[in-house]
Amino acid sequence: MRQSPGNGMELKRNNKIRTAKFISDRRKTSKAEIAAGLKLSMPTTLANVKELIEAGIIVEEGTYESTGGRRAKALSIRREAGYAVGVDITNNHITMVMADARKDIAASERIRQSYENTPQYYDLLIRTVSGFIRGQEIDHDRIAGIGFSLPGIVDRGQDLLIRSHTLQVQNVSMKSVGNALGYPFSVENDANSAAFAELGNLIWPAFRPSDRSLSDYSLPAGSFSEHPLTDAVYLSLSNTVGGAVYMGGALYRGGNYKSAEFGHMVIEKNGRSCYCGKKGCMDAYCSALILQRAAGGSLEKFFGMVREKDSGAVQVWERYLDDLALSVTNLRMIFDCPLVLGGYVGGYLGEFMPQLSRKVMEYNNFDPDTSYLYTGKYKYEASAYGAALAFIDALFENV
Repeated sequence: MRQSPGNGMELKRNNKIRTAKFISDRRKTSKAEIAAGLKLSMPTTLANVKELIEAGIIVEEGTYESTGGRRAKALSIRREAGYAVGVDITNNHITMVMADARKDIAASERIRQSYENTPQYYDLLIRTVSGFIRGQEIDHDRIAGIGFSLPGIVDRGQDLLIRSHTLQVQNVSMKSVGNALGYPFSVENDANSAAFAELGNLIWPAFRPSDRSLSDYSLPAGSFSEHPLTDAVYLSLSNTVGGAVYMGGALYRGGNYKSAEFGHMVIEKNGRSCYCGKKGCMDAYCSALILQRAAGGSLEKFFGMVREKDSGAVQVWERYLDDLALSVTNLRMIFDCPLVLGGYVGGYLGEFMPQLSRKVMEYNNFDPDTSYLYTGKYKYEASAYGAALAFIDALFENV
């Protein structure tokens, strides 16, 4: 059966979009790799690449490693092809990130501002985000959209924060804020957003479990091997504890948007009080606040004290690692897949992973080692950056 002209044009457009997204995911690639990866003919690949270069979407930069013969020209997304903004709202801060089309952070800003469910706060939020965007001096039509990261249960379809224990609000609509800013917008749970930041573009780095340096525990954006990451659990260790379940290359959200509320798993019966009203929740033992309180509110200062062998800080850290090891083991028993430790604390964990691994092995006698454990790359920017990433792929939909 002959293909109609309309269907042919749609197929051509879809192949061009797929090509742009493939290059975006790989960050740097070659025409041969595109053709093989997308199962496209070389003439089709060459035509797509030519049109994307002419449209200002991709650029040729240097050469690409080859297994033999002449080195191919390397293809990357052009940074200035577009931008997206991410905004993370917490109890005490507003964090803003501008991501470029290559999915790199072009600018970021974090201001201290207490959250209030009042018109005054939302007016301030609008002014703050607008000012941040203006400060980057980027044309309005080059910004694909704004992603909002919120701590709590989110209904993305309704742009609604259904409930947030930490902000002590429920049924808060973000539509008025989003509409006032004048860009397409979306809302997402903070832990899911952070998972996008750490996992969304990640291709699992190759490693030898028996020969791991400290750097082997971290997941730098853009590294890749032949083994794509399709399943992982992300544990966010920020001022609240949350998480995300990444299965089959996509987030599992649960029937009521409440999946991966790891912070409210009970790890000690009748233990410390949690802000949710229960006792013994993981959040009461593994949030960043536990460490901050031991150092006058500064996480950086706390880890400085640990490095200097301050006895009080070391004692707090030992207990924290033990509670984290127990929690990590529980997650490993449930999901049996790689675990990525992120959030504010996760950003500091790299140098302490051998110590954490020893504690994990005291609880886990099902695995021969902890090669399934990794730390994230980001600290305070993870959720804002992940919220922005939701709009980067949208840049390629109209090529």
